[in-house]
Amino acid sequence: ILYHGTWDLVYIFGVDWQWFRSGVAYLWQQSICWLFILLSGFCWHFGKKKWKRSLIVFGAGALITVVTKLFMPDSIIIFGVLTLLGSCMLCMIVLDKWFSHWNKMVGVLVSFALFLLTRNVNYGYLGFESWNMLPLPEQLYVNDFTTYLGFMKPGFFSSDYFSLIPWIFLFATGYFLYEIVMHRKWLDKIEASKCKWLEWMGRHSLVMYMLHQPVVFGVLYVFCEIF
Repeated sequence: ILYHGTWDLVYIFGVDWQWFRSGVAYLWQQSICWLFILLSGFCWHFGKKKWKRSLIVFGAGALITVVTKLFMPDSIIIFGVLTLLGSCMLCMIVLDKWFSHWNKMVGVLVSFALFLLTRNVNYGYLGFESWNMLPLPEQLYVNDFTTYLGFMKPGFFSSDYFSLIPWIFLFATGYFLYEIVMHRKWLDKIEASKCKWLEWMGRHSLVMYMLHQPVVFGVLYVFCEIF
């Protein structure tokens, strides 16, 4: 919520805040992405209606695409984080029986290594951040479907783009991490330190995500009009 508030100030309301384009701000943004997707993989195990939840999240991502195309075409969101999470959730339904036979620590290490290895796939390389290890064939980067997978076609733009590769590997890291945490009963140790309002937000995270940006935008719009 804080990050999207600052993003709105800079990119929608035109506030010239150079710090937001700094390396520290980039690390802040990346830490949010990483934890969001890692925890989503962790929480995949909760509840029984996995098909329903997956389709709802995927549908919410599609709704955001439609709304931004109609009302904010300059900031359109295509293949945003909810589309990614819905896709990962659906993939895990298919892969769960196979992954259940894996050694969980091996699963964490392999999944996270694949995430690091494919971090730069969107830009034509295997590698991580400034380290490009191996260029990938240009023939992979051709259309919307390859863009959805991670091979971004020329000229593609989305203000929030999370392709299946590399992020599904971080989601899978969270998936395997859950088994380790539950086996060692680490969650039992924090049972007595619940925070009710955070707990409520956690139970209603999709609603919070869908509503926070319009609310933040509205508050900032009123603030900017007054001051």
